[in-house]
Amino acid sequence: MGGHNKLPMKALKALLEELSLANVQTYIQSGNVVFQSERADLPALAQEIGAAINAHHGFEPQIMLLSLAELATAVSRNPFPATDEQHKTLHFYFLTAAPPNPDLANLEAIKSDTEQFVLIDAVFYLHAPDGIGRSKLAAKVEKAVGVAATARNWRTVSTLLEMGTAVSTSS
Repeated sequence: MGGHNKLPMKALKALLEELSLANVQTYIQSGNVVFQSERADLPALAQEIGAAINAHHGFEPQIMLLSLAELATAVSRNPFPATDEQHKTLHFYFLTAAPPNPDLANLEAIKSDTEQFVLIDAVFYLHAPDGIGRSKLAAKVEKAVGVAATARNWRTVSTLLEMGTAVSTSS
């Protein structure tokens, strides 16, 4: 939720609570939120959240929802060693769907000698030890895989998993 359409996390939390989502918790000014819901249709809930943001704030961001199980699976499948020291070099690109025809050869051709990547289902993992800002590959992931994506670093992903686990056990 970056760029020109800023939405304070306090306002986002209030809006989600208005939609009857429970135990809403935000993580920094990032658009990352954990909550509980009985709703099983995540695409429909994502549309509802987007429409509510549009109605209250005048813009409709792309909303991507993951269940706690999906997030835990993404973490457990991480092919790269994950440590706190790597919080800025290890990135998870969560894709809207498993790409049917990703152009991984193009990404392989432009990656630096130190970069490594792996695509597993709807998660693209990138280890960029020299930094994401210097990576030619990082900016081209979404185009190469052919589906919309949102990237989060290791610290954010691991923190969201901890928060989600805590929320799920607090009921």
